[in-house]
Formats: sequence, structure tokens, C-alpha cells
Amino acid sequence: MPAPILAYENLGVIQGSGWLFRGLDINVGPRDRLALIGRNGAGKTTLLKLLAGVIDSDEGRRTIVPGTRVVLLEQEPDLRTFPTLGDYVMGGDNPPLQYEADAIADQLGIDLSRESASASGGERRRAAIVRALALDPDVLLLDEPTNHLDIAAIDWLEEWLNRFRGAFVVISHDRTFLTRLTKQTLWLDRGAMRRAEIGFGGFEAWTEQVYADEERNAQRLDARLKLEEHWLLRGVTGRRKRNQGRLTKLIEMRAERAAMVGPQGSANLTIGTDDARSKVVIDAKHISKRFGARTIIDDLTLRITRKDRIGIVGANGAGKSTLIKLLTGTLEPDSGTIKFAQTIEAIVIDQQRIKMEPQKTVRDVLADGGDWVEVQGVRKHVIGYLKDFLFDGHMIDAKIGTLSGGERSRLLLAREFARPSNLLVLDEPTNDLDLETLDLLQDVIGDFDGTVLIVSHDRDFLDRTVTVTLGLDGSGTVDVVAGGYEDWERQRREKARGGKRENPRKVQPTAPPPPTPKVKLTYKDQRDYELLPKRIEELDTAIARDEALLADPALYSKDFAKFEMLTKAVAKARADKDTAEMRWLELAEMVGG
Repeated sequence: MPAPILAYENLGVIQGSGWLFRGLDINVGPRDRLALIGRNGAGKTTLLKLLAGVIDSDEGRRTIVPGTRVVLLEQEPDLRTFPTLGDYVMGGDNPPLQYEADAIADQLGIDLSRESASASGGERRRAAIVRALALDPDVLLLDEPTNHLDIAAIDWLEEWLNRFRGAFVVISHDRTFLTRLTKQTLWLDRGAMRRAEIGFGGFEAWTEQVYADEERNAQRLDARLKLEEHWLLRGVTGRRKRNQGRLTKLIEMRAERAAMVGPQGSANLTIGTDDARSKVVIDAKHISKRFGARTIIDDLTLRITRKDRIGIVGANGAGKSTLIKLLTGTLEPDSGTIKFAQTIEAIVIDQQRIKMEPQKTVRDVLADGGDWVEVQGVRKHVIGYLKDFLFDGHMIDAKIGTLSGGERSRLLLAREFARPSNLLVLDEPTNDLDLETLDLLQDVIGDFDGTVLIVSHDRDFLDRTVTVTLGLDGSGTVDVVAGGYEDWERQRREKARGGKRENPRKVQPTAPPPPTPKVKLTYKDQRDYELLPKRIEELDTAIARDEALLADPALYSKDFAKFEMLTKAVAKARADKDTAEMRWLELAEMVGG
């Protein structure tokens, strides 16, 4: 292994009244491609600033090979003192070369003469990337570089980093970006740092092994203490297993949708049965929208039903926001008609994210200062609901101003998802979220009983959540594809090749495994296969019964022992139900072959 060019030994940082982390050792080699992974609030951004030398540590020693240029791409660069984006790019004591900055700006499609005050989030992000890359770094530190970028810009950045001859450390929620680029992983977890010489593609398998090892060690320790310490870990690993089952269900839903989509390339999604017609949520016929001489949406016919998960993709400016406004009734089409179900109750979470007052507490935001929150019509204790969204229950009275950006985004999701609704509209929902929160968001979307519209540039997130993708190319054409982002990309490539279908082996370097042959079940397996559905129903009934009792606001104060007993019973029943569902799914796959 080459000698490091940047390192920190025994690194420690105090935050508030305690240590954010302590005793960390970090080494960056001359060609390292490091993914920095950790939950929101773990200190990832702080760690990048320490490596960059922007802030000082409370303990530890930073060493760097003389002449090494370290450049930090911040998540929210401060452009307030710069009149134009170009002034920001060329500012500072050691500005980049003008021709380098101009060349990168041209490739990224950013006008550096744009006034900083009126620039969009995407334009600011592009300007920050231009400056960072043009500075010719030896070590590049990237904090959420894909936020506010469209897919074309993300592809360009991936290509640039693949050619980059230096080292980089990247924080990102974009799984596809991380998988394609990284070769090593730094995992900041509960104040400790782990390193693996594997890229992000092997991260989940690695963490599962770490958790399994910890679980075995935990058996030697006090059960109560470990129960409190490991509630998050078990929740995350359990959620990943449930997502495997949901992925199977998602594939089935896509297959059903594929039968409803018209000829390839036509922007038409229809349903033939009267039963399905009764579930229509949004029915758009031949709608068009223009702004001046430019056509944004041209003759789109689209029928969206209950439980559809619709992903909307395209370059910035292609018309994604316009399409969302049309489909939610906030904008009228120039021609055509849109009919909406009479009972639509929509929740819209946009990329600007509603700001929460910093002096308020988590309890204020979720439960108006009380102990209970009503979630989709079901009354839950606020601490239990907090844990559903990966918060420690002790954070119930924390001030909003003390939370990280990602924690605030997660809290906002918790608040909005509690509201009664049958239509979720998510505009760039993955910005500022860590990977575990993205797992949670997929979980919530998978369980949601209504319709979901998602605008996102996160390719992996779309592949894991949506049943139909609407692809906009900026000319007014909307491609309607059953499946996720990769399905849309595959269709685009086929159209570019003159309609010839791609050889799957060229798309997928590793051939898919052969179908599993049908297996004859053992007597026990057959019994489980037949009896588990009833068992799952019984557990559902028990959970509903106990949660109804827990909904009594007087129970907590009058009979705490019963409250605690019921809380534990619900938790056990949910765990038993997850186990039963996974067991039945495995058996169903064996039966189905």
C-alpha cells in the first residue's frame, strides 16, 4: 500500500458537552477513492473540514506531504460576497487558471456571468464544482456533490472522477454514484472509524457482517444495555431484509404495469378493466403545456391509479416541475383535460423543505408539545414514532437548531408522513438524507397505501421504489416506461440504436443466475407455507388490538406497567411478523421456482 499523502492520527472533536468522535486514525493514499459513510449527525462533514484544514481538531495531529493541494467541495458554499458565479469561481488567494475554469464551466453548462443572488441551487452547485476541479487538486474532498445536479451533470462528474489522477473522499447519498466510483470505504459509526478496502458496492455485506459479529459479542454482555444500544442496528438490518421482500413485490407491480403500457415509446398509460378504472386517481388526456414558443408537455395521455409509484426524470429545465404541477392541479394545461379523484388528500414535500423554527423542540414539531401523535389515523406515542424514523428517544426535547441538516430533513419527513393522505408528492426527497434514512424512506413508500409521485435524480432510489417512469427529454415528449430509471435508460438506448433491443449481456456484465428449479418442500416447510399466512393475520390483529389500547392518553400516567408491557408486546409482535413474512416469502420462492 502506498504511503499516505494526507493523514490524521488520534483525531478527536468536542461538540457541545461531549466528544463527537475521538481516537480516529485516517489515511488517504495518492490514488484512493474513498466513500465516507455514516448517519446524519455522525460528523462526516466535520471530518472533511478537518482533513481540508478548514477547522482545527481538539485532539490529534494532521500530516500532509509538502506540496499536496487539498480542495474541499462544500455542500453549501457561501457565495454572498461574490456578485457573480464567476467572481466566486475565480476568488480567493490561489484562484484557478481562467481557461481551466471556462473549459469546465462549458462542459457543465453553467453561465459564470450569472448573478450569485439569483442563481438556483443547481447553478450554485455547478459553480462550486467548476472551482473545485479547476484548482487542480491532489486530494479532492466532496460533500454531497450530486445534490441539485441533473442526471447529465452527474454522468459528466462520474466520467471526470474516473479520469482523475489524484485521490478523493466523497460523502453522498447516491448509491449508484458511490458504487461506480469508490474502491475503499470509511465508515464513521457511533464515534468510531472503520476502513475496508472495498468500494461501496460491498458496503452492505460488510456492515451486515460487522453487525452479526457485534450481536454475537453482545450475548456476553448485559442484555438490557445491549437492547438499548442496538435498537437502531436491528432496525436497519431488519429494514434491509424487508426491502428484499418489497423488491420482489415491486417487480410484480412493474410486470402488471408493463401490460398496461402502450407500444414502446408512446406516452400512453391506460387501463382496460372497469375494476381498475374505479381506482383512477389522476386521468390526463391529450394534455399539452407551452411557455412562449417552447413546448414543455406535448399531447400526453396518462392514467394514474391508487398504489402507483410514478418516477419523473429528465435534465434540469426539461419540465419535471411543470409536469408535477399539472398532475397535482396547481397548473392548468393549455389543451386536453385532467380529472382528479374527488377524495385526493395530498402531501407535497419539495426540495426547498419547509423551514422549522430553530427554538422549537422535536416534541413541538411532531406532537405540538404533547406525548402523542396521530399517524395516518392511528394514535402513537411520540417516542415510539421517533424511533421509527431512526431517532434516539432521548432527542424528544432537543432544539431544532441543534439538529444536523439531515436530521431536520428526517424530522420533516416524520411530521409530513404522519398527516392523513392518499397522494404523496416528493420533489428531490433524497437530498440531505443519509443511506439509512433512504432505506427508511423506501420502507415508508413501500407501505404507503396511496399513490406516490417522485421527482428525483437519484437513479438507485428510483430503481428501488417506482413502478412507472416518466422520462422528459425537453422537447415536450414524455416517455412512459414500466419500471425504474434503468428501464428508461435501456429504452432510450434502444431508440438511439433504431429500435433494436440490446443484448442483456452487454448491459449486465455478469449474466443473471439461472432460474431456481422448483423444490419439493419438506413436511415442516409445507406446514409453514400453509400456516404462516394465518399466523401473520393473527399477529396483525394482536398489533392493532394492543396499539388501540396504547392510544389511550391516560394509560401512560395511570398504569405505566401496562403501558410498558403493551409496548414490548407490540415490538415483539412486529418482529415475529417480519420473521414470518420473510420465512413465507422464501418458501413462496421455492414453490414458485
